[in-house]
Amino acid sequence: MIFKNLLNSGFKNQTVDLKSPTLLKWLGIDPDTPKDKLSEATYFACMKILAESIGKLPLKMYQTTEKGIVKSDKSDLYQVFKLRPNPYMTSTVFWSTVEMNRNHHGNAFVWQRFDGPKLKDLWIMPSEDVSVIIDDAGILATKDKMWYKYQDKQSKKTYIFGNEEVLHFKTSITFNGITGMAVKDILKSTVEGSLESQKFMNNLYKTGLTGKAVLEYTGDLDKDAKDRLVKGFEDFANGSKNAGKIIPVPLGMKLVPLDIKLTDSQFFELKKYTALQIAAAFGIKPNQINDYEKSSYASAEAQNLSFYVDTLLYPLKQYEEEITFKSLSSQLINAGYFFKFNVNVILRADIKSQIEALSKGVNNAIYTPNEARGYLDLPAEEGGDILMTNGNYIPINLVGTQYQKGGDS
Repeated sequence: MIFKNLLNSGFKNQTVDLKSPTLLKWLGIDPDTPKDKLSEATYFACMKILAESIGKLPLKMYQTTEKGIVKSDKSDLYQVFKLRPNPYMTSTVFWSTVEMNRNHHGNAFVWQRFDGPKLKDLWIMPSEDVSVIIDDAGILATKDKMWYKYQDKQSKKTYIFGNEEVLHFKTSITFNGITGMAVKDILKSTVEGSLESQKFMNNLYKTGLTGKAVLEYTGDLDKDAKDRLVKGFEDFANGSKNAGKIIPVPLGMKLVPLDIKLTDSQFFELKKYTALQIAAAFGIKPNQINDYEKSSYASAEAQNLSFYVDTLLYPLKQYEEEITFKSLSSQLINAGYFFKFNVNVILRADIKSQIEALSKGVNNAIYTPNEARGYLDLPAEEGGDILMTNGNYIPINLVGTQYQKGGDS
């Protein structure tokens, strides 16, 4: 019933196109997101890198057994996360959108719709419309239990979801462990300063890269006459189409340009420094925003490894823990089932290094031949599920016994 109300509240008796704010709000995408923040190039680039990095990683489901970790046999549950969390989003788009909300708002909320014990689908909730409630008086149910309140702006209705119904992903910047803070709020002055510098450059381009000038004249003109005079000069001088043209100056007047150079104010140095500050707050490396001046990585593989360890490892671990705990029943968790992102997608080396590493793994009984072939997306072959190793190897406590009297030669 809640889902039906949530669905009908935004679309009752109306046709909605794919760009409708109503549809976007219902899907958990905020159409009123301040575009000025995203228009800042570095902020946008960092958001894009993080969202796409999470979206490109396949989410896998495994089980820990007596024989080790194996792929999960719970295909129905796994398909919701792997292919289509809901009818409108692929898994890639879904997790990218979650990550975008997590970074931009500080918190991302996903409603899990269950049909009894079965998980049907996942829905992204608008972050700014969700608030976390701690029921310290036990009004709703158990005392001190956490709830999520969703205020539907379309229907003006309020929905209360239990803690186990909502996947809550937050940034690492949290002082209470319950809600996270958005980078844009912490770096508000820094981002706004960068936006102002971009506006300055845009205005400079609009005026045909023509700087300010002083108009000297003799006489006394009223305000309207001054405005008409200045506007006439601006219309003639401004704009790229007028760049390089000669400006006619009436007799008795003199146009003196103000020679203000961007290099004198260290404009570009300050802009670059601001960009590095914003990137650092997101955990983005300078080389990822096209700053290669101090790049010290030996290879692209080393860059990806550094990005994974320093930036992605924390959110990925949070995603895995939250999904495993709230999407799986206690019986499945006790049976060893868990979710994990496959980070090999971004950590894969070049094909030569891959072959060398897999060959060593097969020769030292770490991988079976079929496991190594599967890593390269090759089909399994008969007899390839047997671990093999060098027959000349002996246990370390038997080293040298072959030379003793009576030992095998």
